[in-house]
Amino acid sequence: MNIPDYDKALYFTLWGQWDDLLILMVRTQDDFLSKKIETFLHAFHYSHSEQQIMSSHDSLLHYIDHAMGDNPIETVEVF
Repeated sequence: MNIPDYDKALYFTLWGQWDDLLILMVRTQDDFLSKKIETFLHAFHYSHSEQQIMSSHDSLLHYIDHAMGDNPIETVEVF
């Protein structure tokens, strides 16, 4: 799992950069992240139900939050 992938996914999702999100979906090594992105982009482009779009958007953001929470960022202590 790669933290920059999650950071990018969060940034692209919040700022509506769907083309970059699609590229990240293809390039990421995290299959779950890729599937969540695919589900959201499909709902965004093809669904007529606002509820389905919001549900897939929330699911993507929840997964990103969960994945980033499981991978603590290493800090360097300065002496």
